[in-house]
Amino acid sequence: MNTVRIVVFAKAPVAGRVKTRLIPALGAAGAAQLAAHLLDRALQQALAAAVGPVELCMSPAPGAPEWAGIPLPAGIETSDQGEGDLGARMARAAQRAIARGEAVLLTGTDCPDLTAARLRVAAAQLAGHDAVLHRAEDGGYPLLGVRAFDATLFEDMPWSTATVADLTLARLAALGWTVWVGDTLRDIDEPADLFHDNAIAGFRAV
Repeated sequence: MNTVRIVVFAKAPVAGRVKTRLIPALGAAGAAQLAAHLLDRALQQALAAAVGPVELCMSPAPGAPEWAGIPLPAGIETSDQGEGDLGARMARAAQRAIARGEAVLLTGTDCPDLTAARLRVAAAQLAGHDAVLHRAEDGGYPLLGVRAFDATLFEDMPWSTATVADLTLARLAALGWTVWVGDTLRDIDEPADLFHDNAIAGFRAV
């Protein structure tokens, strides 16, 4: 099996710029603290999965003032998300990994249910499938993994809508790729999500 790179996409956890839909429940500072908590959890789970390199794809770029004081675990590689919509940014990261001969799992930080165990299973399934995907309950996906690159998976996608996972699966089918679909998971996006199954255990806004 190719080495599997986990690429975690994240914005700098700056108050007023992240988790804005949670500001009514947590305040701007609390929402930023939650974003930092979820970022740390996502990176720790990716490292614990131990399937290959872990890369944090950052917005703004590594070294920007917004990242000052944000601790990152040892062993994390960093990269710049760059310009364009989410699809353009994900496409560049996937293409970089595949050009190095790696398979890639693309993830974010909004899904605490995306544990090290689930990442290991997804990586293992990618050895026997062309792509792997976990749906989100809101119709998006918290994880997409691929062994080859095709730009159609990322172009002209209505991001942040309930059709993203279905459209992605339809495009994978059109390519003739084999796909493994894992559990449907919950993102932390809305105030109601904060009280679901201890999804943010260990977080306390101050």
